[in-house]
Amino acid sequence: MAWDGNLFKFCSGLRVLGYLMILLVGGIVAVSYDAVVVVTCGSLLRLGGVSSMLQLLLLLWSYFLVVFTDPGSVPQNWQPMADENPVVASSTASSEYADLEIRSSGWSPSGEPTRRPGIRYCNSCQNVKPPRCHHCSVCQRCVLKMDHHCIWVVNCVGARNYKFFLLFLLYTFLETTLDTLVLLPEFIRFFGEINSHSSSPGNLAVTFLAFVINLAFALSLLGFVILHLSLLLSNTTTIEVYEKKTAIGWRYDLGKRKNVEQVFGKKRAYWLLPLYSKEDLEKIPALQGLEFPIRSDAEV
Repeated sequence: MAWDGNLFKFCSGLRVLGYLMILLVGGIVAVSYDAVVVVTCGSLLRLGGVSSMLQLLLLLWSYFLVVFTDPGSVPQNWQPMADENPVVASSTASSEYADLEIRSSGWSPSGEPTRRPGIRYCNSCQNVKPPRCHHCSVCQRCVLKMDHHCIWVVNCVGARNYKFFLLFLLYTFLETTLDTLVLLPEFIRFFGEINSHSSSPGNLAVTFLAFVINLAFALSLLGFVILHLSLLLSNTTTIEVYEKKTAIGWRYDLGKRKNVEQVFGKKRAYWLLPLYSKEDLEKIPALQGLEFPIRSDAEV
């Protein structure tokens, strides 16, 4: 059988790497906890342990929800409300990122030109794509409001777990930043104690390793937090950045407050928790990933 030259069909192998990433995340959390709470805090555990454990709990809660929550799949035999012919979108990732929302003339699966373009069709899944839906070459399926595939969570980030991903980013950034600040004095003393042997080699190694890891993650996560904050406030996914640049008025930009509500819900008491209120799930269609409100003055 001849090779078609599509490298993206091998992307499913990244899932194996993702499972190793879960173990790596667990290892980093364990080392940081040991260095900060056990080695550094010591007798201060009773004073700062509760807040530290609460933040760590929120971090892990958000992380595992990103890992185990389905980002959203296209329902079987789903069809758009309007009677429009689907436009074929190539299944390769390169065209997925280049032709994010086909709005020009194209061809239907039968080979006939489309009359009313705008609805896309996935050749791999053999199904119509809802708005903002894209095919993931790693998961081998279409994902609702796909943002990206994250190897750190062995899952796609999409409509139904994007809030959990943002909270995971936020709490990880806060945790690594606080750990870095707490470990900084110990890191400075490390160079003196390594010669005087006043501390055990094990504690010195854990403290040094934890400080370097937390500092590296805090600096790198700062960029991701700023990036996704800007995407959140403009109601844009990572994949849609290119399309937004070419559009005259981003059709999904409803204003900063409403944009945040499209991801976090309207109940502000739930914003910092990896939870949704029942009312928000019932009344905000965007949280399900199939329907999205559009600005009336936006370019169609």
